[in-house]
Amino acid sequence: MSSVIVDFHTHIFPPWLRERRDEYVKSDPCFALLYSQPKAKIATAEELVASMDEAGIDLSVVLNAGWVSHELCVRTNDYILDSISRYPKRLVGFCAIQPSAGEAAIAEIERCAKAGAKGIGELRSDVQGFDLADKTTMGPVVDAVLKHDLILLTHSSEPVGHEYFGKGRITTDILYSFITAFPNLKVVCAHWGGGLPFYALMPEVAKALANVFFDSAATVFLYKPEIFEQVSRIIGSDKILFGTDYPLMHQNRVIAQVQSAQLPAQDKAKILGTNARRLLYWDKGAKQ
Repeated sequence: MSSVIVDFHTHIFPPWLRERRDEYVKSDPCFALLYSQPKAKIATAEELVASMDEAGIDLSVVLNAGWVSHELCVRTNDYILDSISRYPKRLVGFCAIQPSAGEAAIAEIERCAKAGAKGIGELRSDVQGFDLADKTTMGPVVDAVLKHDLILLTHSSEPVGHEYFGKGRITTDILYSFITAFPNLKVVCAHWGGGLPFYALMPEVAKALANVFFDSAATVFLYKPEIFEQVSRIIGSDKILFGTDYPLMHQNRVIAQVQSAQLPAQDKAKILGTNARRLLYWDKGAKQ
């Protein structure tokens, strides 16, 4: 049983972005969707590491945002790449792309992979203005991701339930079309995939989810704590990645929910870190 805890869903931004927040809220729709509310927190790498130390988290995956502007993808990726170079044992980087940028997006995937990024995300197709299942746009992106053995993480949205800032419209049907269009791609669906794991009670859906994982980001705001037990029963604890959506909430809050779940200790260890390490190939010899 692994005692290492990995938060698979956190966000960091460069200090200059926080200082010029109002400017970028006006200029980029995705940033506005997430951070137009003054209460929405923006954190730096140093603040995340301090939170990890407080919560007892060993490793965090740092995600970028779904910028509409390719240029802002690149500039903020620079900060993530710099952060993982400064905290190589604490942070794993995922970088942003704008798939509609075409060859420039492919070049950015290449650049980030060579600089040590492990994945691409958090994609926001609903705000960035592309179709996840469109093979003309996404085919070259997926080819580049597969070439570098990266992981792709996409935002996900519940088709029912309450509205909240940043919810969006990347619902289960859209995710499923994407997953089935690119079956060899390793995909992480954020926020429990908008409920997609529940459809794995359908045999064909369960089969299609062979390379798909689900993180628990923002779960405290979305579901009852029993979701950890229910999803484990349906798709297995191997498919669940502990994620918080820091700085949206304190990292301790989701750890407490996992620990309180009526699951065997081995399953809790998988969710809290073992699955993430295997997916990221953090453990030597873990690659299948």
